[in-house]
Amino acid sequence: MQLTDIQMRDPFILADELTKRYYLYGTTDVEPWKIQGVSFEAYQSSDLKHWEGPVTVFKPESGFWGTHNFWAPEVHVFQDSYYMFASFKSNDHCRGTQILVSDSPLGPFRPVSPQPATPLSWECLDGTFFVDDAGQNWIVFCHEWVQVNDGEVCAQRLSEHLDAPIGEPILLFRASEAPWPKLLARRDGSNLVDARVTDGPFLHHLEDGQLLMLWSSVAPNGYAMGYAVSKNGSLLGPWQQQQEPLITGDGGHGMIFRSFEGRLYLTYHSPNKTPNERPFFVELEEVEGGLRCR
Repeated sequence: MQLTDIQMRDPFILADELTKRYYLYGTTDVEPWKIQGVSFEAYQSSDLKHWEGPVTVFKPESGFWGTHNFWAPEVHVFQDSYYMFASFKSNDHCRGTQILVSDSPLGPFRPVSPQPATPLSWECLDGTFFVDDAGQNWIVFCHEWVQVNDGEVCAQRLSEHLDAPIGEPILLFRASEAPWPKLLARRDGSNLVDARVTDGPFLHHLEDGQLLMLWSSVAPNGYAMGYAVSKNGSLLGPWQQQQEPLITGDGGHGMIFRSFEGRLYLTYHSPNKTPNERPFFVELEEVEGGLRCR
């Protein structure tokens, strides 16, 4: 298969050093919005061009709390296991990011705990994993604009084995701190046009040690993805937003990975309309203080 054959939102690449294979994960339900969630499917490749699959890597077992919106799985290697961070929702449970684990990049993935890692009373999505310089584990996620209007990116400490949150979530920044997101009408029926989206955070260290965070929103020309730079190199910031997004033209929710040959890539989906979404790869280069698409 080629990338153009794969319907997928929110693509994520694991370049697995153990197997020397690339694994492509993402939102793969044909209709991921309103009907009941089905599964997460994955693909694998040795060259980033030709893909094998799909393979079902997660299918909910009886009693799993999430029933809808199977969104944005990421897979990270940690403590000799493969950990998936993915978002789910149900009629009696706010959307949240659940952490799952497997001994294989192709699953099956099973929850590490009965509840999501994000706050139970918050509408949250798109949790990603980060380990700071002190060895502290974190989940970085979005507190959704549908609940707070000005979408937020927050961080929450995690336990040693990623099976429980620690303490309270910490606000990193709001969408309004960047100049490029478009104002949208609130979801509360007030008709006020002052809401902004945050989704798809992903952390990346530049070779000079600077810490960047990709994140996506709706811009005047459609879905877009920009990034912020931590002024002190810490996850807790403060974060300085770029004036213009990195990706425009109805594409976003991306992440950064390095090929086995050492080349830096950005992957994201475009367009932002079901069922036309496809994963894209763009080679990146690091420039002073940031990133540029080649």
